[in-house]
Amino acid sequence: MSADQTLKQQRHEIDVLDSTMSYVEAGGDGPTVLFLHGNPTSSYIWRNIIPHVAPVGRCIAPDLIGYGQSGKPDIAYRFFDQVRYLDAFIEKLGIGDMVLVAQDWGTALAFHLASRRPHRILGLAFMEFIRPFDRWEDFHQRDEARALFKAFRTPGQGEKLVLEDNIFIERVLPASVMRKMSAEEMDAYRAPFPTPASRKPILSMPNEMPIGSLPADVAAISAHDHRALRLSTYPKILFHGEPGALVSPAAANAFAATLTDCKVINLGPGAHYLQEDHPDAIGAALRDWVPAIAAREHKAAVA
Repeated sequence: MSADQTLKQQRHEIDVLDSTMSYVEAGGDGPTVLFLHGNPTSSYIWRNIIPHVAPVGRCIAPDLIGYGQSGKPDIAYRFFDQVRYLDAFIEKLGIGDMVLVAQDWGTALAFHLASRRPHRILGLAFMEFIRPFDRWEDFHQRDEARALFKAFRTPGQGEKLVLEDNIFIERVLPASVMRKMSAEEMDAYRAPFPTPASRKPILSMPNEMPIGSLPADVAAISAHDHRALRLSTYPKILFHGEPGALVSPAAANAFAATLTDCKVINLGPGAHYLQEDHPDAIGAALRDWVPAIAAREHKAAVA
């Protein structure tokens, strides 16, 4: 395979548990860099970042189960379902040591993975992250967004808004990107969710958000994973935008101050889907960072 072919993003599909998972792969030399997306996106959100990183690492970006081109098994699509399928995906591909790059629910998956396998994490880059919110007032930067998420979690209203009206794709996603999304981009995000039944994963995630200690099991595991994150020593990058959505600039800096070896990068104007507004800045930072942490890990291994 030529160098150009290696750096080109190639799509693959593998059997995972009782379904299939689709993923994009590019690069090959250097450490494995696992990109984890959130709701309601897919590996597509990393499309303009991976080309920056592929020259220095093996980039793997899965579509989480129920998203993108991955299968849609008959499951509840709770956080713990996503954990189960992602664990099986990682095992199936034989991924060992890795750099994690994550946003939104991808960060909850990354934090949980890192809490259980810290010795396999070379580094963690994350943005617009999930954390336990003590009160609704602590969730999101906008009153309108808080009211909408309360509606998503209200029986009957959530089904109408997300399953029938497809509001997460048609309204929440483009409103959380600073630039205007193209018709082609919107169609790419619509494609995995053509019917109300296909949108079940999108509705599940707002109901899993740990707010006010509910749901109790997700809130507990998120608190545990954040304790492990604070104790971790692997290098980290926290990207944030202004004003942000889940994470304000002030919250980003305060959070990073509780962590060991965490660099903060202000991307400038941005809301929730920072990959869509700042792919080049994110990609360039990762391109410089990944070889540096890999070299540091190699130096420590031979010392």
